[in-house]
Amino acid sequence: MDEKYIVSARKYRPSTFSSVVGQKALTATLRNAIATDRLAHAYLFCGSRGVGKTSCARIFAKSINCANPTPEGDPCNECPSCRAFNENRSLNIIELDAASNNGVEDIRSLTDQVQIPPTEGKYRVFIIDEVHMLSSAAFNAFLKTLEEPPSYVIFILATTEKHKIIPTILSRCQIYDFARITVGDITDHLAYVAQSEGIKAERPALGVIARKADGAMRDALSIFDQVAASSRGDITYRSAIESLNVLDERYYSRLFDAFRAGDVPSALLIYKEVRDRGFDSLFFVNGLAQYLRDLMVARDPKTASLLDTDDETRAAMAAQGALLDPEFFYSAMSLCNEADMAYRTASSKTFLVELLLIRLCQLTGPSPISDGSGEGRAIKKIEPATTTAIPAPAPAAATPAPMPQAAPTPRPQAPAPAPRPAAPQRPIPATTRRMPGGLAHTPSMRDALADKTPAKQQEEARQQAARVNRQPFADDALMAIWHRYAAERPKQHLLVNTMRQAPPKRLDPRGEVFTVTVENQGQVDLLTAEMPELLNIARSELRNDYIEFEINVSDKALAPTAWTDRDLLAHMVENHPGTADFIRTLKLSL
Repeated sequence: MDEKYIVSARKYRPSTFSSVVGQKALTATLRNAIATDRLAHAYLFCGSRGVGKTSCARIFAKSINCANPTPEGDPCNECPSCRAFNENRSLNIIELDAASNNGVEDIRSLTDQVQIPPTEGKYRVFIIDEVHMLSSAAFNAFLKTLEEPPSYVIFILATTEKHKIIPTILSRCQIYDFARITVGDITDHLAYVAQSEGIKAERPALGVIARKADGAMRDALSIFDQVAASSRGDITYRSAIESLNVLDERYYSRLFDAFRAGDVPSALLIYKEVRDRGFDSLFFVNGLAQYLRDLMVARDPKTASLLDTDDETRAAMAAQGALLDPEFFYSAMSLCNEADMAYRTASSKTFLVELLLIRLCQLTGPSPISDGSGEGRAIKKIEPATTTAIPAPAPAAATPAPMPQAAPTPRPQAPAPAPRPAAPQRPIPATTRRMPGGLAHTPSMRDALADKTPAKQQEEARQQAARVNRQPFADDALMAIWHRYAAERPKQHLLVNTMRQAPPKRLDPRGEVFTVTVENQGQVDLLTAEMPELLNIARSELRNDYIEFEINVSDKALAPTAWTDRDLLAHMVENHPGTADFIRTLKLSL
């Protein structure tokens, strides 16, 4: 007669500390406690499902009563105590399921059993599983016994939700936190199980099962049995993803290639393939976001350890992620997050996802269908700047020989008085600003007049002074341009919030240099990219070629968040009481 089938989760349940997967540090601590006979009266094992809490509790209980433990601290499984436990007839190890025995009467029954000394061995061990399910009254009834049990009693409590246990229970226990089991450890153990069962299994297929298990070995073994049954003992990558209805990562890899090439048609066709296979679009968007995140952390050796997978997959993803700059991944993940938040309210889910794919393709190069929000610009690697000052453009042309041309619409001047003797030597102020790598000098009038005769220098200096724009202007005029520039770019949320938070301030009451103080280097890079266009507009409209912006990072504590429109309105109402009356009178709303 054939032996009765036992599921892998039970058949391969650990029976020794050596067979526990993924908890080496914790099992080493328990072994040392047994070897040195330093046992606490109460332990609390915490962790997510399927990581080995109850299994370790049983091994620990069996080990402390074992008559002949191994040198490694494992139970021998041969002595009378070990055999009694293995045959489920031990009177020294009592298990209680708190999910179904969570009342005061159940705890009183447990308390009565505590008074009975062990019949064989040194300790009576009480394992209480899912202890967080006990009622408040049961917890309180258990406190005194847990704090001062008889010398021969040890309690081992296990829970998946430590936060639900009252502090007075926690303070009476030694707490052990079980880690989630890594994908690599699960894959290795599944390979061992497959070999033991005589099942052929491709390692990539076992990796799919391990990722699906989400850190739980029990779940992994259950899924393994399911896939083994559907594939008739020959587990391939294809059979695994079909049996588990997992979206093949090769779809995401092909999409990434389409994003790199800016190939919108290919991206849309790949998405159609995904829909045709019956996958939910929101599931697809979340999977794409996770794949982009994995590529981003894999491309940098410093963050590669954040990718929970085997070394071979990690190396492949690192090579693929290195094909694009980090700025692409930051923008792409932000777009995926926006699509995820908008998905539930979108009237056309398919259109929303297709628009997401189009915008992701636009990130890597200019596209004729860009909406002008800046999302269609090419992603360029921005080198970190050592300083943040913005250089003023030189009024002169590239070659120093001809005289610099005046900016548009020169200011009318009264007839110039007779030149004074000092005029020929007085240069037009030159603009020198610090740039990455050292000082970069913008050509000045001194350079333009270097080879002129004294008479020509005097006359041309007078004419140049008349041609250069340097009209005085009020701070309000510049602020109006600043806010209008932000308002014209509503889709560039980070830029808009940065410009709202950091208005320019004039350094000198009569000067043209303004300082902009931001909170981080990312905002510095963002404003630096926008400054040439903003300076052009400001100098042209205010008719002053000497306007400059210096961007600095604040040394104060960062603000908790960027203000929204409603935050800004609340701040105005709080600081200007008349604002509320004005809004009420005109019946205004956001």
